Amino acid sequence: MTAAVTAMITAVVGVLGTLLAPVLSQRLTARQRAEEARLAERTRRFEERRDAYTAMNRASRQFHTLLKDALHRIRDGVYTELERDQLEEARRDYRDRYAEAQMVVPERILDASRSVNQVLAGVDAVVKRLDRGLARDGESAEEALLDLKAAEPRLAAMRRLMRADLGVTE
Repeated sequence: MTAAVTAMITAVVGVLGTLLAPVLSQRLTARQRAEEARLAERTRRFEERRDAYTAMNRASRQFHTLLKDALHRIRDGVYTELERDQLEEARRDYRDRYAEAQMVVPERILDASRSVNQVLAGVDAVVKRLDRGLARDGESAEEALLDLKAAEPRLAAMRRLMRADLGVTE
């Protein structure tokens, strides 16, 4: 190979390197940005799920507690308008958190939350009938308290599933 050919090859390689460097750099930057966007999306979804779990857990436990309080007060004949309003507010908050969670949580969590919802909604209906003096045969505050007790292991199971989904193992 002559010196002229070698110089020509060197010049061509140099020019190609100069021309391709920005393209390669741009592609690498685009890949990094895409990976950062994927990571940010995963983080956003995780946080969205965690927030939904926290809100649903809090709302379902609050609703459960106020249902239990209402049943005790109905049984004792001291159920007031303030407690009715608090229970209704908790029911609405629970309903809203449940609806929000339905849009972002996996099906296994929804199955557990449906199980909790079944008990809470059923007891809420009994509370309303007892409060209005329209109890069905066999309905009483004592029976409803026993039914409400069935929600406790379901609440615990739902919380365990949520924690496991978030990677909390302890």
